[in-house]
Amino acid sequence: MVVSIIFILIGFAFLIKGADFLVEGASNVSKRFHIPEIIIGLTIVSIGTSMPELFVSITSAIQGRSDMAIGNVVGSNACNMLLILGLSAIIKPIVFKRETRLIEIPICLTITIIFLILANLNQDISRYEGIGLIVLFALFIIYTIVMAKKGEDFENKREEKEEDKKKKSMLKDIIYIVIGIIALKFGGDLTVDNSVNIANMFNISEKIISVTILAIGTSLPELVTSVTAAFKGKSDIAIGNIIGSNIFNMLLIIGVSSIINPITYNLTYNVEMTILILGTIILSIFPIIPPKNKMDRLNGITFLMLYVVYIGLLFNIK
Repeated sequence: MVVSIIFILIGFAFLIKGADFLVEGASNVSKRFHIPEIIIGLTIVSIGTSMPELFVSITSAIQGRSDMAIGNVVGSNACNMLLILGLSAIIKPIVFKRETRLIEIPICLTITIIFLILANLNQDISRYEGIGLIVLFALFIIYTIVMAKKGEDFENKREEKEEDKKKKSMLKDIIYIVIGIIALKFGGDLTVDNSVNIANMFNISEKIISVTILAIGTSLPELVTSVTAAFKGKSDIAIGNIIGSNIFNMLLIIGVSSIINPITYNLTYNVEMTILILGTIILSIFPIIPPKNKMDRLNGITFLMLYVVYIGLLFNIK
């Protein structure tokens, strides 16, 4: 018990430092190539911070633990959207760029609905459906590449062009990103494994472990990365990391996991999925209500309250 707690604290240390390296390196790369930080957040940062979810879900699929494979993703996405984005907005209001309002958030909502429909068709995610999810993920990656080529033209902003020359060498930025991802992966694994060990001591059910301990544990990289980005005033990385991670989780992680071993879907997850969809719809409304184009601290508190309701429902769903 004491050893597990010590390892969890060590895991936190790796997560915090890894997030700092990742945000710094990714931000520098985006400025050097005039790539919008939202694109960096949607790709490099979100994939890097989703490594724990990928590891846990694939391992669960191999072992035939469908509840953990699905629960980890559903719980992590709810944690990302409601808890992490809520905390980030409370720390510093998040400004929505035009492409985020009109494209990324609607894409995330659409994919969440598609995922829910597929899961309910035959109460499972088959190998063919998994392939379909991966195809959708490939299309999403193509979209981010197209957006990256457009650079800052989408917002018609190039004010940071002169500062690029002052940035550290490209090699150092890449090393920062790689070290950050490795530290996040190691820290996430260390934290999750030992959290599960503690949970098992109290005979907590597999589903509750997957949507709480596992979900929050594997979302720690997103939590630390987005909060770090919020502190640094990098709204695009903060929100891009969340949206990108949620899309990555539903499409690639579940896609790969279901190809390895078809995943049985527990219909009780529909409640959690409904709350996740509701949260995404609310997120899409924030930019059009006062204060416009911004998620302020009050909005962040709203998300935190919704997450509390979500956690409360978990313990009342059999």
